[in-house]
Amino acid sequence: MSDLRNAGKYYWHYLKRYWLGFLLSVILIAFSTWCIVIAPTYLGRAVEELTQYLQQWTNQATRTQASLQPFNRTLIIYVLLYVGDASTIFIASLILARVTAFSTGTMRVGLFRKMQRMKVQYFDTHSDGDILARFTSDLDNIFNAMNQALLEILLAAAQFVGLLIVMFNQNTTMAWVTMASTPVALIIAAFVMHKAGVAVNQQQDDIGQLNGYINEQITGQKVLITNGLQQDSLNGFHQYNGKVRQSALTGQIWSGILNPLMQGMSLLNTAIVIFFGSWLALNGSMSTGAALALVVVFVNYAQQYYQPIMSLTSLYSMIQLAITGARRVDEVRNQPDEVSPANGQALDGIHDELLIDNVRFSYLPDKEILHGVSIHVHRGEMVALVGPTGSGKTTVMNLLNRFYDVDSGAITFDGVNIQDFDLQVLRQNVGIVLQEPQLFTGTIADNIRYGDPTASMDRVIDAAKQANIHDFVMSLPDGYQTRVSDEQSIFSAGQKQLMSIARTILTNPKLLILDEATSNVDTVTEANIQAAMDNVIQGRTSFVIAHRLKTILNADKIVVLKDGQIIEQGNHHDLLAADGFYAELYRNQMVFE
Repeated sequence: MSDLRNAGKYYWHYLKRYWLGFLLSVILIAFSTWCIVIAPTYLGRAVEELTQYLQQWTNQATRTQASLQPFNRTLIIYVLLYVGDASTIFIASLILARVTAFSTGTMRVGLFRKMQRMKVQYFDTHSDGDILARFTSDLDNIFNAMNQALLEILLAAAQFVGLLIVMFNQNTTMAWVTMASTPVALIIAAFVMHKAGVAVNQQQDDIGQLNGYINEQITGQKVLITNGLQQDSLNGFHQYNGKVRQSALTGQIWSGILNPLMQGMSLLNTAIVIFFGSWLALNGSMSTGAALALVVVFVNYAQQYYQPIMSLTSLYSMIQLAITGARRVDEVRNQPDEVSPANGQALDGIHDELLIDNVRFSYLPDKEILHGVSIHVHRGEMVALVGPTGSGKTTVMNLLNRFYDVDSGAITFDGVNIQDFDLQVLRQNVGIVLQEPQLFTGTIADNIRYGDPTASMDRVIDAAKQANIHDFVMSLPDGYQTRVSDEQSIFSAGQKQLMSIARTILTNPKLLILDEATSNVDTVTEANIQAAMDNVIQGRTSFVIAHRLKTILNADKIVVLKDGQIIEQGNHHDLLAADGFYAELYRNQMVFE
């Protein structure tokens, strides 16, 4: 029930923007409902008038009074009511189709816009495939349901209410007889819908996991082929796909039996109405024509009474998928945004010092990663963070850029806590070169100016020269207009990294963070990247995370982290003289190099 309520709020959040078209559709549906529920009364009247005509015609004394005009007039009205019903439904469906297209388009834009405001934590804790599934299968389910089921839902609700009003106006006793089987039908429907809902929710979650696995396997396809793990990958796919198949089958079984059950209840209800109406005709005080007309009218109503229920049950699987899709998309919409101070301070660089003061941090409660880390950095200094995997080096980087906020302690620029700076301004002053460079679809020039779309071509070329990538770019037939795409990448890992460094140089950050920028390249490329790094580091306060110690020998300060704590600090020569963890690490690396 909570899922249904939340889904209703989610849909209304987007549908209310198109309230005029929605209101017009509701008015048309109301008129259509009036036509469809009032039509049986004219059918009953036509039967009664035809009965009277036949009675007069068969009686010699009244034959001259017999006339089919009332019957014909009533029959024409009956036909016109159904024509009115069909035409208004057609117009309403066109309007709702437009509302659906625009509202689901707005949902897609809203979801993508929301993801631009969310914390990095969400992307760190959800697979790419699961996130992508919310844009694809979940939004597709929402669109399909709104496109096909929204009209049926509105029609069903309007017809059900209209039918009750007309039935009680016609004959209260027969109205109660028509409704007699409702409690049984509701109990059956509630039980089946609950079972189907659980299965469909599980199905969508399983699809998200399957998409995540597929994305992971496609991304690592070269590793799979290199190690001959294709069969293992296929076995893993079978496991995830088997879960989807089982949950989908369970959902379809429960959803599939709902409509036949309701059809059976409809037939039973019609039989009850015919039986009781016939008994009332034989034992009541009405005339034969009136009694026959009453039975005909309520047989129609008995069939119509279950029609809204059967319409909804036939669409239940689609509706449940849409409810589940709304839940999953709404989960994203309800994620907290990154918080920037209301009156955030401006930042124009680091003029004096950067201080990491007794910082404690944990990604998960009760699992602290950093235990009272303190680092003092003067303007223009290069600080290298070294240590074994899991020691907290990348976590420090995440905190400097406010991807995450500290649990306690503080990070300050010139004495001002970074949480007091405007978030966008902070990010503009902090540049990051990641271990895995990311290129985007477009040209090389577009990728270099990604951080500053207004940059001139001269600035792009200058940044490329500083990053030692200009000569390679000019060797390409299309130069800086060479297209970059995931489908056809002509660049090595080192060349991608150099372009990433050029992108960072162009943004001219005051604080630079390099996260193992040379870890995935050969020795020659490493030299080029190192030269590019020297260019970008020059004159800037910088943090360098490195496993290859020879790349940080000239660092002003080397901070050695282990298990989330600083165990050594100093320059290269001081740490070698101390003959501690760093010295041992350095000697071990030099043996292999």
